[in-house]
Amino acid sequence: MSERFDRLFSRAEAILDRRSIGLGMPILQALAHRRYGPAMLSLAARKTETGMRTSLGRINDASSPAGLMYRAYRQGEVNAAQNFALTLFYVGDLAGYRLWLQRAAKCGDEDAARELNRFEIRQPYPLARLTNRIRPFRRDGS
Repeated sequence: MSERFDRLFSRAEAILDRRSIGLGMPILQALAHRRYGPAMLSLAARKTETGMRTSLGRINDASSPAGLMYRAYRQGEVNAAQNFALTLFYVGDLAGYRLWLQRAAKCGDEDAARELNRFEIRQPYPLARLTNRIRPFRRDGS
């Protein structure tokens, strides 16, 4: 079953990246409804591209981006906590950012643990410019 979901997810991503023809969002929604973790994270990321707190929704709403990321985290998806932390950073919720970084580090994410030790409130990514929290890349690449 997972192999089938992997194929469908790859097809949906190809469609949404304009490398194939078809309708990708219904495929992602169907996979997310069946609790396929990568589809839940991808759908949440596509719904929160605006960078506004109101677009994030609530954790108790299963179809909102926050609810999708939380459910992916609860079922053990590898990158869910880190994705949720960065999403909260981009909407300006630094307390939530720190909490989800801690959860990601607790799950064994080494990047999140390293980031938590530094706990930087500025990031080198272009989306951080929207919240006036941008910094240049370091020489070591981080």
